[in-house]
Amino acid sequence: MLRRKTIIVMTITFMVTLMVSAFSYLYISQILRLRITNADETAKQLTRQLAYAAENDPPDFSSTPVDTTDPVAVRRAISGYLQGDIDLNNMLQSARGSWTFLMDAAIIGPDGKALLHTDANMVGKVVPRRPDFQRVLSARFPEQLRIIYGPPAVYDVSYDLHLAGEPFGNIRIGVSPVFLEQEINLKIMHSLYFSIAAIFASLILSAGISNLALGPLKEISRNLDDMAGSDEADLASDSSGHDEYGLVTLKIANLGRQIRDSKEIFSALKDNVDQLMSKLQDGLMLFTRDTRVVLVSAPVETFLGRPRTELLGRTADQIFDRNSLLGAAVLDAFERRWALSQREFEAADGKQIQVSLDFVQEKNSQIGALLIMRDTESVRRLGDEIEMSRRLSASGRLTRGVAHEVKNPINAIVLHLQLLQNKLAQQEPDTRRHMDIIESEIHRLDRVVQTLVDFTRPRNLHLEEVDLRRLLDDVAQLAAPDAEQHGVTVQRQRAGAPLPVKVDVDLMKQALLNVVINGVQAMPNGGLLTISARREHDVIITEVSDQGGGIPQDVQDKIFELYYTTKKDGSGIGLAQTYQILQWHYGSINFQSIPGKGTTFRFHIPSAESNDKSASEYTADAAQRGA
Repeated sequence: MLRRKTIIVMTITFMVTLMVSAFSYLYISQILRLRITNADETAKQLTRQLAYAAENDPPDFSSTPVDTTDPVAVRRAISGYLQGDIDLNNMLQSARGSWTFLMDAAIIGPDGKALLHTDANMVGKVVPRRPDFQRVLSARFPEQLRIIYGPPAVYDVSYDLHLAGEPFGNIRIGVSPVFLEQEINLKIMHSLYFSIAAIFASLILSAGISNLALGPLKEISRNLDDMAGSDEADLASDSSGHDEYGLVTLKIANLGRQIRDSKEIFSALKDNVDQLMSKLQDGLMLFTRDTRVVLVSAPVETFLGRPRTELLGRTADQIFDRNSLLGAAVLDAFERRWALSQREFEAADGKQIQVSLDFVQEKNSQIGALLIMRDTESVRRLGDEIEMSRRLSASGRLTRGVAHEVKNPINAIVLHLQLLQNKLAQQEPDTRRHMDIIESEIHRLDRVVQTLVDFTRPRNLHLEEVDLRRLLDDVAQLAAPDAEQHGVTVQRQRAGAPLPVKVDVDLMKQALLNVVINGVQAMPNGGLLTISARREHDVIITEVSDQGGGIPQDVQDKIFELYYTTKKDGSGIGLAQTYQILQWHYGSINFQSIPGKGTTFRFHIPSAESNDKSASEYTADAAQRGA
């Protein structure tokens, strides 16, 4: 297989050879045609000179015995005169000696016989006709070459002669193209030498051009190796039989495959990052080295009051206003390359947010920055939920231990109490009433312990997909008797679109009913209880609002604790149970209370689609870990 450099050299040399051959062909053909034309013009000029000499020096027959009235006698007399004309004979002889291609010259009489001839033996003899030299002149170049290099031949250049006003024979000059061969050979040799020199120069030039053209390919090949992170040994099996161009093409194809693979990985990673970013509660902004935003999470739109599409691709100067406290702090941090650590500012929606700015380092140089914005209230609420979960977990462990230790003595007391009742009933019947009271209190204590056990026992949820609107209708109907008794009006604000959730219907109904009943009981003098639901992204938010007295500020941190209650006949289990049920469903509950105006509880329940997606991702992740 020819290498590309050899192909370039051969191609350029071949093209130069064709061009030189074409130019040589044109050069030789023009030289040859010029020489033949010159010979034709020379011969014709000589014939005209001979005709002029013969026609302009007529003989005087007045003093001779020639009968001028006899045309035959006159022609005979003229022929004799021409044959004896010394000037014409000298012109004929000098013409042959002056031009090598002139073979002979003759003045032919009317009868076709030579009156004068450069060959004395031909005088008085009939001179045969020869091919006209015009045939050589009008022939193509290959035919002219064949005539010149072929067998010797003589061609006539003739001119009609007129004497005494009458046609009188002609003048013929014989031209032989063979005598041009030597001159043409010299021109061909010159052309051949030039062609050989041009071809040799083209070889050198083409070699230089090929090195100049293909030389950068080696540098490109090394750069491709650096880009692809591979060395020449990695492509040794594939690069055999490839030249520089083929090797670069192979490496570009390999780099293209790596880019396509990286693009697919990046696309998958981007989808995963987008899904992750959509579920984050914190606002994240990722900046490049030149402070240009390349990644934005959904909460940033709320914090800054601008859509994500407007933020992506812009620089920090274009996003933040230096006249605001937040903008001034962030821009100063970018200019000084100083990190921000949980500084509190006011967001666009009026909420307080915590802002942190960290710079990403790589090999002692900053390649970007990560800005984190958190809702201060959400941070506090999250801390409260974590603390509540910790307390419930600790309380659950303690309760299970206490319940286990208490139930055994209770069972023993019940057993011995029954034996004691049997004995005392026979001796003292009046003691029966006291024994019944003791038994009733022991059973009540057992029910309390059992309630603790049930509350702390892990549950197997029976999940099913249901429209939350229907679930809220059922809860409103269940709470209707208590609402009528307290003079409370229950108002349902139904959402237009379905609100699918995947929950344990009985448990979720119990969680909602606990809050609704508490709201009804918070309005002993009547009022309005509003139940509404809406969808925000992958979360269904349900709100239960009452117009009661509200929850005092000093007890708001305790209302989800087990057995804590502000009601005289309350058990302190309802809200703790609701909190626990929401946790089992990967949801949450919070509230907003204004003393004297009422309380609003908000349920955050994952939508059915979100649950399915989370379950499938968990299953896939578990399968991958297992593999």
